[in-house]
Amino acid sequence: MKLTVVVVCLSVAVMTVLIYQALRQEVDLRRQKTLLVDNSAEVKRKEMAIVEAKKTIQQLKASLGTINEDIEGLKKKKEENDKAAQEFEQGLKTCNSEKEDADKKKTEVSAAMDKLKTDQEEAKKKAEQDIQGLKQQILDRDKAICAFVDTTKEEARKLCGIAEAPK
Repeated sequence: MKLTVVVVCLSVAVMTVLIYQALRQEVDLRRQKTLLVDNSAEVKRKEMAIVEAKKTIQQLKASLGTINEDIEGLKKKKEENDKAAQEFEQGLKTCNSEKEDADKKKTEVSAAMDKLKTDQEEAKKKAEQDIQGLKQQILDRDKAICAFVDTTKEEARKLCGIAEAPK
């Protein structure tokens, strides 16, 4: 009997320990299940955040692509503007050199014209002096001729400028 009591007590003790272990395992399982649910909810929230971040990244990539295209377009425009500016600069240099050449030619032509005017004035003065000399020679010759001309003839008087001869 004692043995039965001891076996019963031991059985009750073992049963109690087994029940305690089972309850503790059940509580641990429930707690882990709750943690699992909480963790899976957290994972879903983080996955949603990642999906949103990916969408934002895609949108930023798309807008970045557009911005890169705009930058390329602006670079091309800048290159075209630089090329046009160089062409204008070259045209300006050419125009300035042509202007300098034209100014030189103008100065040369102006100097040549001034020289021609001076030469013409000198030639004119010389011609006038020659004309005056020739006129004087003609007058002297006329006077010499008139001195020898017969003043009785009307034509001779006219040519010599003598008034009518006294009668």
